[in-house]
Amino acid sequence: MKINEMKILISDDSILARKQLKDIISALGTPAFFEATDGQSAIDKYKEINPDIVFLDIVMPRKDGNIAISEIMSYDPNATIIIVSSVGTQTQLKCALEAGAKDFIQKPIDSQQVIDVVTKFLEGR
Repeated sequence: MKINEMKILISDDSILARKQLKDIISALGTPAFFEATDGQSAIDKYKEINPDIVFLDIVMPRKDGNIAISEIMSYDPNATIIIVSSVGTQTQLKCALEAGAKDFIQKPIDSQQVIDVVTKFLEGR
């Protein structure tokens, strides 16, 4: 798979965080981006578009990231979900990984870390 063929869902209640991720990933190519502003919207969008990769915040309104991970993984056990959050508590991170998240990116977002995650995903396909 090439970056230009990807569908990427970015779910974060911060418009700045969503824009930052899109800008970083766009440096690799031009995937189709989809956005959600809360956990419930992320679940709904996932079911609608079936993205290749999801970048998901933990602390969001309506449903938090960990609930969203559980519901998305129930719907699609092969989902690739990457947590992007400033919440770095071991408990929440452990819950996210146990629920099925594949990786974690700490905010503030490090461009190289995002590029590495996307590159690793593309190479694994």
